[in-house]
Amino acid sequence: MDEALREQWLMAEQDQRISDAIDREKGRLRNFIRSRVPDQSDAEDILQEVFYEFVETYRLMKPIEQVGAWLFRVARNRITDLFRKRKPEASTNDPVVAEDGEFLALEDLLPSPDAGPEAAYARTVLLEELEDALEELPEEQRKVFLAHEVEGRSFKELAAETGLSVNTLLSRKHYAVMHLRERLRAVYDEFTQT
Repeated sequence: MDEALREQWLMAEQDQRISDAIDREKGRLRNFIRSRVPDQSDAEDILQEVFYEFVETYRLMKPIEQVGAWLFRVARNRITDLFRKRKPEASTNDPVVAEDGEFLALEDLLPSPDAGPEAAYARTVLLEELEDALEELPEEQRKVFLAHEVEGRSFKELAAETGLSVNTLLSRKHYAVMHLRERLRAVYDEFTQT
């Protein structure tokens, strides 16, 4: 009987911590999501999904230490998932999130093919350089980068499939992004300086 009361007390304490965290982060998280998702109902759906996942994770695992950071990371992932669902096929129009949180499409980053022969040439060169840069990556990094960025697969899904840890996959993608950024910077600078 004593054990049952203790169990109820622990559950009530856990519920209170969950409720406090949600109350504390709800406003900032809602604003964060709404600034990135134009449709209000989609934004609210994402907010509810994030809190649902938070409650499930908190109950199934040990308590999350940095709740705010965890919630915002999950929200970013759900926003990305939303945009990927709308465009199921990988294309040059897939959304990219810039450092300031704005969504950019590859088309926004490349010269328009209709802007004349020089722009068409620059576009062709940039796409070829991107393909070459991807080929330069070690196979493990290239596979993770393409699976996550082009195919839209989650790190959790990739970890389950490959048997590798999420951190290993994140590390591989990080190195791939760093290489691509460095490799393509020179080509970009060459075109912007001329």
